[in-house]
This record gives sequence, structure tokens and C-alpha cells, in this order.
Amino acid sequence: MARKNNEARSLVSAEGAGAAALTHRRATRAKAAAKPDRAGAKNQAVAKEPACEHEEIAALAHSYWEARGRQGGCAEEDWFRAVEEVRRRRQTSNR
Repeated sequence: MARKNNEARSLVSAEGAGAAALTHRRATRAKAAAKPDRAGAKNQAVAKEPACEHEEIAALAHSYWEARGRQGGCAEEDWFRAVEEVRRRRQTSNR
């Protein structure tokens, strides 16, 4: 004998499952937020260094432009020259 499908029961079950899944996701996110993120702290330290390097390169490239009397030249050439200079300085300071 064939079994009757009760649509109302299916809807309630589906809603209940969705609510349970949502509750589980919220609980998982709360646990993750409560844990100290050691890898995140490492990544933040690494992320700060390139930003500092970027600022140093920008300042040096700007100084090249100012040294030319704020006229002419190519910003990209100044930038690449500054990158080389900053990296060379860092290599010699690390030795």
C-alpha cells in the first residue's frame, strides 16, 4: 500500500532542519570568535611589514621627483628605482 505524503509535515521538518543548521552555524562562529587566533596575529605582523616598506618606497620615489624640481621624469621609473634602493638597503642591513 502506498504511503501518503503529508506536505505540512514536510514543511515543518524542513523548517526545523534549517533552524537547527542556522543555530549550529551561529554556535560555530561564536566558538571561532572566542578562540585566540595565533595564525591571525602572525599574519598581521607580516602584513604590516610590506605596508611599511610600501610607505618607504613611496617617500623615496617622491623625493626623486622633488630632486628633479617637481618636473618631468616618469613616476614609474622613480618607483622602480626606489624599490631597488629600499631592497638594497634592507639586504645590507640584514647582513
